[in-house]
Amino acid sequence: MKSKRILVKICGLTRVEEAAYVNQYNADLAGMVLFFPKSSRNLTISQAEAVMHALNPIIQKVAVVVSPNLEQIRQIEAAGFDYIQIHGELSSDILSAVHLPILKAYNVTDMKQYEKYQQYPQIVGYVLDAQEPGSGKTFDWKLAEQIPRDGKLLFLAGGLNPENVKQAIVQVHPDGVDVSSGVEYDHSVNGSISGRVLSNPGKDPIKIKRFIENVRSG
Repeated sequence: MKSKRILVKICGLTRVEEAAYVNQYNADLAGMVLFFPKSSRNLTISQAEAVMHALNPIIQKVAVVVSPNLEQIRQIEAAGFDYIQIHGELSSDILSAVHLPILKAYNVTDMKQYEKYQQYPQIVGYVLDAQEPGSGKTFDWKLAEQIPRDGKLLFLAGGLNPENVKQAIVQVHPDGVDVSSGVEYDHSVNGSISGRVLSNPGKDPIKIKRFIENVRSG
């Protein structure tokens, strides 16, 4: 019996050229960080729109936000995203106002909130992340066994890379895997690209290729 297809989400895109890598290697979803200046991957709406326009139309576009307000939600909806991934707080007012399908992100310190959101049909899936999202650090995947599967999507994130993603899939059995820093250039080796010094080293097409190949070959 053939195993189900695991969805691949490449998150934290920051440049139009990175869309070409995602297109070439057939990822399922692409994420962009918005309204979070603390992140080196943060984009303006106009920058995100440019990246989205370069993506294959079949790739689902995900706005990644932290405790968004209503104005930010409306800007995201107007930009044409397919999903909104919400970290941090999600009030009942915001929840009822969102018109896009929601992926609710959790980290290993706030999994007690999981049951709170199960009842809402707007929430179509969950992203289980490390304690420090975007840090490239993994967490004890055995914690994922505590999550009851309720028919909604479960994405595993946090420290995934081409080397460990197959083992993560075997251990957790997620519906999808979510990677950002694990497919970026090495900060210590490629701190600059084309003469530009970058705080965010950008996505590495070779790592994206290897990551997706390793997921698909499972």
